[in-house]
Amino acid sequence: MEQKPPTAVIESAHREHFAELPFDDTADFDDADRGFLTALSPCVIKAADGRVVWDNDAYGFLGGDAPPSVHPSLWRQSQLCAKQGLYEVVEGIYQVRGFDLSNISFIEGDTGVIVIDPLISTETAAAALALYRAHRGERPVVAVIYTHSHVDHFGGVLGVTTQADVDAGRVAVIAPEHFTEHAVQENVYAGTAMARRATYMYGTRLPIGVQGQVGCGLGQRTSTGEVALIVPTIDITRTGETHTFDGVEIEFQMAPGTEAPAEMHFYFPRYRALCMAENATHNLHNLLTLRGALVRDPHVWAGYLTEAIDRFADRTDVVFASHHWPTWGRDRIVDYLSVQRDLYAYLHDQTLRLLNQGYTGVEIAEQFQLPPALHKAWHTHGYYGSVSHNVKAVYQRYMGWFDGNPARLWPHPPEAIGPRYVEAMGGVDRVVELARAAFDNGDFRWAATLLDHVIFTDENHAQARGLYADTLEQLAYGAENAVWRNFFLSGAAELRDGNFGTATQPSAPTLLAQLTPEQIFDILAISVNGPGAWDLDIAVDVTFLDTGTNYRLSLRNGVLVHRQVPADEATAQAGVQVADTLRLLALAAGDNDSPGLDVTGDTAVLTSLLAVVDRPDPAFNIVTP
Repeated sequence: MEQKPPTAVIESAHREHFAELPFDDTADFDDADRGFLTALSPCVIKAADGRVVWDNDAYGFLGGDAPPSVHPSLWRQSQLCAKQGLYEVVEGIYQVRGFDLSNISFIEGDTGVIVIDPLISTETAAAALALYRAHRGERPVVAVIYTHSHVDHFGGVLGVTTQADVDAGRVAVIAPEHFTEHAVQENVYAGTAMARRATYMYGTRLPIGVQGQVGCGLGQRTSTGEVALIVPTIDITRTGETHTFDGVEIEFQMAPGTEAPAEMHFYFPRYRALCMAENATHNLHNLLTLRGALVRDPHVWAGYLTEAIDRFADRTDVVFASHHWPTWGRDRIVDYLSVQRDLYAYLHDQTLRLLNQGYTGVEIAEQFQLPPALHKAWHTHGYYGSVSHNVKAVYQRYMGWFDGNPARLWPHPPEAIGPRYVEAMGGVDRVVELARAAFDNGDFRWAATLLDHVIFTDENHAQARGLYADTLEQLAYGAENAVWRNFFLSGAAELRDGNFGTATQPSAPTLLAQLTPEQIFDILAISVNGPGAWDLDIAVDVTFLDTGTNYRLSLRNGVLVHRQVPADEATAQAGVQVADTLRLLALAAGDNDSPGLDVTGDTAVLTSLLAVVDRPDPAFNIVTP
């Protein structure tokens, strides 16, 4: 089935948005171009095997006015995010933008360079470093700073340094405390589900173009090269902590529990420059990202922005971040950070006010409006996070999933409720007829709701699938939010062409290598098929030969519990001697014949344990049953 053009309803809405929004304000374009030195041509980055892992040239269509199939505000944001090359922030600080979802920054010291946030992939980070060195000389990397624990801020570290140089003390790696724990946990525990939904969120399987993926709001998309992790050598633990690398002093501000559970800002007195990590970017960020994550706290987020203003603004000439473009000048910086602060505080406070009046999350989101002064600022717009789903996130943080109405306490799941609704409305053909009327009237939200019930009643109904895909497509064309657009278009694509699976692996080998034994046992525990293990009562000792530590795994009532205890053959039915933690990963994957594993005792016990360990599904259905 082919894509359809935007309807008259969408085109009319876009004309209204264009008339309402301040498109004559071009300051962002001036800032995004300021300090430009050179671009990479072509901006196509390949892996060693020739596979393309990044192609920014694919966004060359973003010139001129917005087409009818893209919200004009999102088109503007994508034009800004697609700019690529090497930029001078101030003399001594440089950024490469447009080589990945995030920015990489280079801070020059006395003889070397400090790298901030080395992108997602080895290949893109290496290309960025090469572009910087081509214009600034072969300065050695002396330090790498991870601003926070998301993969687009550390995954390309092997493109700028090596584990050997870090081990030898030639390169320091700096991160906020608990960085490694959160980086590993987020990408492993729920990694498969998050990666599947991230494929929708970033539109990774969508064609790039005016009727497809036009960006992510925060950047254009995610690169697909090698992901790695080098564990930090220095943990930052308190606000006001200072360190000096290659003559460059850095003053740190802790900001945990904001955009990431481990995050920090930092200031460079030499350059009068402040890095805000990902807590002040040129859009409204997520309080609950649509790929899935823990709900973030907008109250503390706003508090850390206030602290940054009070602590640094009077001595700052430029503020830059891990996404988008910098802001220069004290007054503009204070205004920018203050508006960002007010944005998150208003979302938090007004959602709490309304929930205490009895409104549910859905009801609050439907009526919620930002103050005019916030709405008129381009950098408050919901290109990545949205007011709608962020308000629901605040509600969820305080109140949970239940809205208090007893009729909604125990609803049927989609595959049970869909047929009931369809039958009540007169059958599948009648519901499709109602959905077609809603579509023709421009009520795409209602059409999508009706067709969702039809698909969960009869997923192979060709007319329903086609109309549902067309409906989601129109919702995409109308969305200012880039990830909403990608979700709608991804759903439409799967309805038309079938399940496209997950675009990327949820965890890289070097990430897995940082798992502690306890985390690996946790992965085993959350993979146990509980009903399949109800009748098992077994114990297995796992001994690490490299450290001599022993853990006892006990499976009972479908629950796998681990304890660090002395080895005792009398109470363990089987024993596994493991060369090191990496070998334990083979066991967690169900391979008890891997080299480095020596099984003793009743080997059938280990087989019984592994037999009830489920494998995650990277291609589970989303838009269909």
